[in-house]
Amino acid sequence: MIPFIDLQSQRREISANIDRAIASVLEHGQYVMGPEVARFEQELASFTGAKYAFSCANGTDALQLALMALGIGPGDAVFAPSFTFVATVEAVRLVGAQPVFVDVDEKTFNLCPDSLLEAIHQVTRDGELVPRAIIPVDLFGQPSDYDQMTRIAELHDLKVIADAAQSFGATFRGKNVGQLGDITTTSFFPAKPLGCYGDGGAIFTNDDYLAAEIRSLRNHGQGTDRYDNVKVGLNSRLDTLQAAILLEKLKIFPKEILKREKVANFYAAKIPVELGRQSLLSGASSVWAQYTVFCEERELIRNRLSDLGIPTAVYYPKPNHLQKPYLSAPSSPTGLKTTEYLQERVFSLPMHPYLTEETQMKIVMGLQSAFLDH
Repeated sequence: MIPFIDLQSQRREISANIDRAIASVLEHGQYVMGPEVARFEQELASFTGAKYAFSCANGTDALQLALMALGIGPGDAVFAPSFTFVATVEAVRLVGAQPVFVDVDEKTFNLCPDSLLEAIHQVTRDGELVPRAIIPVDLFGQPSDYDQMTRIAELHDLKVIADAAQSFGATFRGKNVGQLGDITTTSFFPAKPLGCYGDGGAIFTNDDYLAAEIRSLRNHGQGTDRYDNVKVGLNSRLDTLQAAILLEKLKIFPKEILKREKVANFYAAKIPVELGRQSLLSGASSVWAQYTVFCEERELIRNRLSDLGIPTAVYYPKPNHLQKPYLSAPSSPTGLKTTEYLQERVFSLPMHPYLTEETQMKIVMGLQSAFLDH
């Protein structure tokens, strides 16, 4: 069976360095906020070009901390896609705010500017909620159109929280992910392009005030010392062991991004023309967290691939506006037609930096066979 995501090949490549990094932490014993955490945050800031980088416990906490730092809460509206993992809107509800669902673009799968504008206008007309922020989700590894997002945000006095859980390492028009919104959040869940051996996340900003808020909020609302609490915060700190592991993984990350791009280019040139695929926005690069395609008879093709030992995955079969906790949440007045179209048709092919050309050819030939038998 071909692995969908092959974490073991990476582990074998850097296992000696990882073992040394873990042993170093075990030796000094500073398991919470040890020196590797500060060093990792410095490396993250350097990698992205962001002024500040803060690690935290996971990507969901990163989103919640971003919302808390901006003072978003009850009575506020936060605009986000439905076609994303639930954590994006879950964080909005956790701070007491209301998610407003926006449709996605049929080519890029990212937030649709026209649908966003309609949603903002509708919320403003209704007057029941105060529009406060936009959360563009960089779906499957490519950044949203942050030129458009920033323009709309400035026009309507909104903040932009870039949900880069899948796009860390990508770029948009000369800027790295990490400095494309007022705040950027990411996840180091093991299956992400840069993943740890457990849970982890990070938050980026260039704003001095927001940086001070995040620094305090991730550590129980700490003030001048650990027993001075100036606000209600979270206990959301990246374990030192995970920071040590991520420091080693970050060293090879640029090389892995290039390998991911090579895999994506191979797919783009070889997969059957019957498959639609996510389009790359002009001026953007993707880290290809997933390589996602779509077709009318998804399950038939997936079953035929499975019979050939080729795994696939569906992200996200049930969009958030159809999930029980969010059924009453408002949506863009133009509807979520593209979201509902895609959720019935998309599926993702194996994607990771260690996917050989030989294995990819087996996947492509399997796809060709599945469509010939169709």
